[in-house]
Amino acid sequence: MSSAVRELQAQAVADAVARLSIQANTCLPDDVKRAVARARREEDWPPAQEILDRIIENGNAGGGFPICQDTGMACVFLEVGQDVHITGNLAQAVEEGVRRGYAEGYLRKSVVSDPLERVNSGDNTPAMLYTELVPGDQVTVTVAPKGFGSENMSRIAMLKPSDGLDGVKRFILDTVEQAGPNPCPPIVVGVGIGGTFDKCALLAKKALLRDMDAPSPLPFYESLERELLGRINALGIGPQGFGGRTTALAVHIETMPTHIAGLPCAVNINCHVARHATEVL
Repeated sequence: MSSAVRELQAQAVADAVARLSIQANTCLPDDVKRAVARARREEDWPPAQEILDRIIENGNAGGGFPICQDTGMACVFLEVGQDVHITGNLAQAVEEGVRRGYAEGYLRKSVVSDPLERVNSGDNTPAMLYTELVPGDQVTVTVAPKGFGSENMSRIAMLKPSDGLDGVKRFILDTVEQAGPNPCPPIVVGVGIGGTFDKCALLAKKALLRDMDAPSPLPFYESLERELLGRINALGIGPQGFGGRTTALAVHIETMPTHIAGLPCAVNINCHVARHATEVL
């Protein structure tokens, strides 16, 4: 039996991306605010307390100003229902939305058109676009601007199966320790394990979209997230690198099957300004 196909204009996607580009860059998500407040209650090192107080103050300031001067590359995630027909050019609509949002929000344009010639594109396009087909007749749009102070600290390793769990833990902890204060801690650590070289990195980035209050639904990985968060915070890097209990706010792990000969592991670090905004069309 065939089901009705819902029509959605690509322009609606463009409008949503424009709105979300501004929202994500100017409003600290509530889950991040709760995580920072929780960290502040547990912090006993005065310099760290002061920095967390300033983060809380700035996060509650409002006024429509960017919460970080690096308004990032626009990472746009689309979950497209298989019963939706999008009328118009979807990719062009996303580009239009980023272009409009970054202009209307007076957001910094940080994209260069070529990685070696380094000429600014002038409008923060192109976006980094990720699409996924899902059941249903809706389109979920998430815009997650990614600054490169944290992105530059991310790493991927093609570990061997014999490296096992201990090897994965060492790689994650070494990545955070090497990053030190550079990604503006307290950080959020997204981890991808499994898949292939490219899929593993995408898993790590998608892990950063998870609500701070939502641990892995899998008991083994929930326990591993808690262990790694404790060990990362025990490194003593602290907020902005001044020491203290709060180097990371959360560790989120996403996994998928992989090849018998491989153990890919990626770490995508985000600063405390873990920006993301979502709208369902």
